Amino acid sequence: MSSTTIALVGDHSERHAAHRAIPLALEMAKRKAWADVAWEWVATRTLKDAASDLKRFSAVWLVPASPYENMAGALGAVRFARESGRPFLGTCGGFQHALIEIARNAAGLPEADHGESNPDASVLVVEKLSCSLVEKTGTVVFAPGSRLEEAYNGSTSKEEYRCSYGFNPKHRAALEKAGMAFTALDDAGEIRGGELSSHPFFVGVLFQPERAALRGDLPPLVTAFVRAAIAAG
Repeated sequence: MSSTTIALVGDHSERHAAHRAIPLALEMAKRKAWADVAWEWVATRTLKDAASDLKRFSAVWLVPASPYENMAGALGAVRFARESGRPFLGTCGGFQHALIEIARNAAGLPEADHGESNPDASVLVVEKLSCSLVEKTGTVVFAPGSRLEEAYNGSTSKEEYRCSYGFNPKHRAALEKAGMAFTALDDAGEIRGGELSSHPFFVGVLFQPERAALRGDLPPLVTAFVRAAIAAG
C-alpha cells in the first residue's frame, strides 16, 4: 500500500460529475507533488466504527452526493479526522455534514441536523437555500491569512456548485466558539466555506473545486489537501 492513502468517503456513483472529477483532480495533484499517493472509495454503509475502519488512511475527503446512505458513518468519518488530526476535506455535502458533526460534538448542539434528511429537526444547522445553487457558478472571496487564501494564492476564485442546501447562519456564533472560522464568502456575504485553524488541515467548502479537473485544470484546494496528506504520511 502507498505510504499516503486518502479515504474518499461517500456513496460512489459515476452519475455524479464530482465523483468523476475527483480521481482526475487527485491524479493531477499527485503529479504536481511528485509523490506516491493513492486513494480508495469508502462507502458510508461500510463504516460501523470510523476510528477503526479509517485508521489506515492518511487523510479523509468526505465527497459530494448526499443524503448519504449512512449519515452516522459520514459523521463518524468527520469526527475521526477532526479528533485524530488527519487532513480533512469536505466538499458540497461533505462540508454540510462537517458542520453538523462539529455542531453536535464540539459546539453544544447535539440535536443539530440536515434539512434534506430531517426537515422537521429542531436544530437545523444545514437548511434549504433560498436560491438553489444547482449547476451555478460564482465568485468566492477568501479571508486574509486563511488556508483557503493560501491554497488559491489569492483572495478570490470562480467556483462551481451543485447544491440546494447550505449553512444556517443562526448557528454561526456557536460554531465559531467551537473553533470553526468561516473563511469563504460569496459576493453577498453568504458563507461558502470554513476551516478549523487549530487543526493541521480541516477545510470544507460548499462548492465543488474538483470539477475544475473535468476542464483539465488543477484545483488548488485539492493540491493543498494532497500536500497535507503527504505531510501526514
